[in-house]
Amino acid sequence: MANEEMQVVKGLDVKRYMGRWYEIACFPSRFQPSDGVNTRATYTLRDDGTVNVLNETWSGGKRSYIEGSAYKADPNSDEAKLKVKFYVPPFLPIFPVTGDYWVLFIDPDYQYALIGQPSRNYLWILCRQNHLDDEIYNELIQKAKDVGYDVSKLHKTPHTDPPPETEGPEDTKGIWWIKSLLGK
Repeated sequence: MANEEMQVVKGLDVKRYMGRWYEIACFPSRFQPSDGVNTRATYTLRDDGTVNVLNETWSGGKRSYIEGSAYKADPNSDEAKLKVKFYVPPFLPIFPVTGDYWVLFIDPDYQYALIGQPSRNYLWILCRQNHLDDEIYNELIQKAKDVGYDVSKLHKTPHTDPPPETEGPEDTKGIWWIKSLLGK
């Protein structure tokens, strides 16, 4: 299946990783609206060393979001293998959903990253800007191929220029979440 064993970044500087990241491309998932645009994640370090995760996207002109947390899968390891936890549904967050968040690659300036997980069912290309140079994008795709990802499933995320600066109107009922479960 994989050409190379999946390696992750070692010695990730978590403080440098904090801030806003734009989703340049991803494998579609039931956890995101299929028509989402301007998708982004904002990471904030908490006092206890865990990370607050705010994932946002705009669907039908409305802001949809979910908040969760991230933490090191093994606190004694220097590998960038994190766990993320969200509570669903967003309008009544009672069920925990936990997943792997592995930083497979990050550039030395912490401007773009390749995120995956061991099953290879999820993949994200993230960038500090809402666009990424084609040459860099293709390099990240090749890195994903090299560790066994089927990159034909990658979907580029549409972004507006400039990106939304404010939160905008919310989908407070979580309708996007219900629609995403139905594959819409």
